[in-house]
Amino acid sequence: MNILVDKLPNEYEGLKINTDFRTSILFELLMQERNLTPQDKISLSLRLYYNEIPLDIKTALNGILWLYSCGKEDNNIKKGNKGNNSKQIYSFEYDANYIYSAFLEQYGIDLNETNMHWWKFRALFNGLNENVLFSKIMSYRSVNLDSIKDEEQKKYYKKMKKVYALPDNRSKEEKEEDFANALV
Repeated sequence: MNILVDKLPNEYEGLKINTDFRTSILFELLMQERNLTPQDKISLSLRLYYNEIPLDIKTALNGILWLYSCGKEDNNIKKGNKGNNSKQIYSFEYDANYIYSAFLEQYGIDLNETNMHWWKFRALFNGLNENVLFSKIMSYRSVNLDSIKDEEQKKYYKKMKKVYALPDNRSKEEKEEDFANALV
């Protein structure tokens, strides 16, 4: 599938699927939810993407993953919204205002008033230029401070990482485990 020459799909193997960008944003947020069982996540995902739950659940779930990954076979769903260093660099929940303003500034698109296919949204999201604040914020979050030699620059980036840090949603146990692993 090529977004430049092919019509964007609205079905997967004959199943009509909801392609609106809001649906896939909700799906990503749903997958990050810690208080739901995997079965609850599957059930809620099916309700998000299909008006009627298909009989072939496996195909329906494959359709969700296919749509979410923009039709790419080698998708990085497990990586989610993380950069090269496996640290989350954006959140549709916490960065909603930054994302909204970035689309309005760069593309003149009011995300609150538009209908847009998920694949189109992702292409535009990935194409946000470095001059919009949201891109700068993601850059701050992803920078490896150890790679910066200049102390003033390192101090600046450390401050920006703190100012724009996402909330730490790990459980106490996960934090303790990460701390213990850092000591090894």
